[in-house]
Amino acid sequence: MINIYTLTSPLHDRERIARISDEFLDSVFPQGGYTFHENDFSTYGSGGPDLIFVRTGGAEGQFLQVVPELFKRGARHFLLLTSGGNNSLAASMEILSFLGKVGLSGEILHGSPAYIRGRIDALQLLEDARKRLSGLRLGVLGAPSDWLIASDVDPEAVREGLGIEFVEVPMREVKDAVAKAAPATVPLPDDAVENAPEAVRKAIPGAEQIYGGLKTIVEERRLDGFTLRCFDLLGDVGNTGCLALAKFNADGIPAGCEGDIPALLSMTVAKVATGHTGFMANPSRIDPETGEIVFAHCTIPLDIVDKVDLDTHCESGIGVGIRGHYPEQDVTVLKISGDLSQAFIAEGRLVRNLSEPDLCRSQIVLQLDEPALARDYFLKKPVGNHHIIVPGRWKALLTELLPHQHHCCGGGHGHGGGGHHGGGCCGGHHH
Repeated sequence: MINIYTLTSPLHDRERIARISDEFLDSVFPQGGYTFHENDFSTYGSGGPDLIFVRTGGAEGQFLQVVPELFKRGARHFLLLTSGGNNSLAASMEILSFLGKVGLSGEILHGSPAYIRGRIDALQLLEDARKRLSGLRLGVLGAPSDWLIASDVDPEAVREGLGIEFVEVPMREVKDAVAKAAPATVPLPDDAVENAPEAVRKAIPGAEQIYGGLKTIVEERRLDGFTLRCFDLLGDVGNTGCLALAKFNADGIPAGCEGDIPALLSMTVAKVATGHTGFMANPSRIDPETGEIVFAHCTIPLDIVDKVDLDTHCESGIGVGIRGHYPEQDVTVLKISGDLSQAFIAEGRLVRNLSEPDLCRSQIVLQLDEPALARDYFLKKPVGNHHIIVPGRWKALLTELLPHQHHCCGGGHGHGGGGHHGGGCCGGHHH
C-alpha cells in the first residue's frame, strides 16, 4: 500500500486544494491503492512506499519542520509528488535542492498521470529487489579458478552495498558430498538422451551424482546461490558440473562456473531484479565493426532454452556438456565487478545460435544495440571475461539498482522488460 503524506501552505484555500488534490490523485491512482495522510507524518517509514505530496508553493518551511524526525526514522531518500498546480513543482524543486545541500537525496514525481504511475511502479520494483538481495547467502565452493586473475571480490563492499554474504565451502567438502551422494535425477528430453554419444549417456548418472552432492551442500549451508570450482571435478571425479549447474539455475538458484564470484554476483542481481535466469558465458569472438559477439559456455540454464543437445565438456572431452538453443530475442548483458565499483550493462538482440566443434557447447550470437561497445568496452576495458545474458531489456532497471557504480553501458532503447524508461548512463559516477 502506498502512503501519501501532504505538505500544504496555510495561505491556500483548504477546500479548493483538497478538491484539486482529489482530482489529481484519482487521475494517478484510478484503482486506488493508497492511504492518504493529511498533515500527519506519524506513520512515515513504517512500511510501503512513502510519497510526500507537495500540494502548493510555500510548503518548504513545513518540510524543514518534519525532516529531522523523518531522518531519525532512517529516511535518506524522499519521493516528492507534485501535480504542477499552485506552484507545487517550484516548491518541490526547492526542497530537492535543499536535500542535496545537506547530503540527502530525492526525486520529484511529476508529469502525466501515466508517467507518474509508471515511475512509482518502477521504484517499487527497485525497492523490492533491494529487499530480496539483502540477506542472501552465496556459496563459494572451492576457490576461484587459477586463471581468474582479475575476478576477485570485496566481501565487505558487497555486504555493505547489497546486503549479500559470501559463504566459503572448501573443495574437499564438495568432493566428499559428491562421493556420498546418490544420483538426483535431472529431467532431460528423451530425444536429447537418445541422440547423445554413448560416452555422454554413460556419464549422465555421474553428472546427476554431482548434482545430488551439490544439492546437499546448498541445503545444509542454506545457500541462495553458489559458484563452483568445477574444473577440479574433472580429474578427481571424472565428470563435470555442467548438468548440475543447468538444473540449479532452472530451479531459481543462481549457480556459476569456475568459482567466478563476480559472475555469480551478476547472475544473482539479474535474477532477483528481473525474475529471469541468466546465461553465464564468455565472449569467444567479437566483431568490433558490427558489434556482433559470440558468447559460449558448456552449461546453460535449462529454463531459458527451447531445445537441448548433450555432448561432452569442450575442453576435457569428458562428462556431460549442454548445447542449449537459446531463442532469438532481446537481451541484456550484465557484469558487476567484485568490489561493486563497476557495472557493464548493455542491451542487444540474440540473433542466432551456433554449433561449432571448437567452442564451448552452448553458443549464441548477440548483436549489441551500440556496436562501438564491442570495441570500447570488450576490447579495451572489460570487467573480466564472463558475462551474464538475460532475456529482455532491463538496462534502466539494473542501472538504477546499482547507483553507486561507474556504469560502462550503452544507450540503446533504455527501458526494462517491464516498460520502465530511463536514459543512458555512460561516463559518470551515479550516486
